[in-house]
Amino acid sequence: MRFASLGSGSEGNALVVEATGGTTATRVLLDCGFSAKELERRLARLECGIEQLDAIVVTHEHSDHIGSALTVARKWNIPLYMSWGTARAVGADVAPGVDLHVLWGDETAAIGDLQVCPYTVPHDAREPLQFVFGDGVHRLGVLTDVGTSTPHITTMLHDCDALVLECNHDVDMLATSRYPASLKARIGGNHGHLSNDAAAVILASLRRSRLKHIVAAHLSQQNNLPELAQAALARVLGAAVHDVMVASQHDGFPWLTLKGAQ
Repeated sequence: MRFASLGSGSEGNALVVEATGGTTATRVLLDCGFSAKELERRLARLECGIEQLDAIVVTHEHSDHIGSALTVARKWNIPLYMSWGTARAVGADVAPGVDLHVLWGDETAAIGDLQVCPYTVPHDAREPLQFVFGDGVHRLGVLTDVGTSTPHITTMLHDCDALVLECNHDVDMLATSRYPASLKARIGGNHGHLSNDAAAVILASLRRSRLKHIVAAHLSQQNNLPELAQAALARVLGAAVHDVMVASQHDGFPWLTLKGAQ
């Protein structure tokens, strides 16, 4: 099982998750926050084509996550997975030529060699979901676009082998930024985005004995610095700052592989 980011941030988000089983391989795209042309370009960096995707899974309807998902799903005949609330928000429930699959929180969906488990989170969207991906041996947890932690989030992210965790902003940088007060309140609110400190608290609450990879994601280009996000998570782990990866807006991050039985 392996995963890679095509880009992470307010200008577009997409993550590829791949699992192999014997002679088969399954590739799922989590979010499609780029144009179809840009998606092709970024997938090519991973030596992957759109036609190799087995499904597109969408977390919520905000443009940096939904992007060209409906267009790509229709043009390349790729099944599209999302909550009913998200489907209604973007018109996927009535879009012709779209193979829509509705996801319900905590009901695992099997997509080829991958088990895709959605879970509900507090965010200012219609019916947002985040995800844990598994291949029967490994677990990849993804948590971005969430305003605050909940006991349910903690339960879902225990015992992951890899974790992609939102570190959207530094509290002080956001407070002193040029953003209007209303936007600061939205970002820092309980249905907004996680600060570095809030992400660190979540990480500290998890059982981490299996954790091999930790990635700070969805960093604000105006209100955060990669080294601040890395330092916040590294302190929890008692690790070096460079042990924490960062998903950048421009480059994402390359393939990270989970190997071996637990």
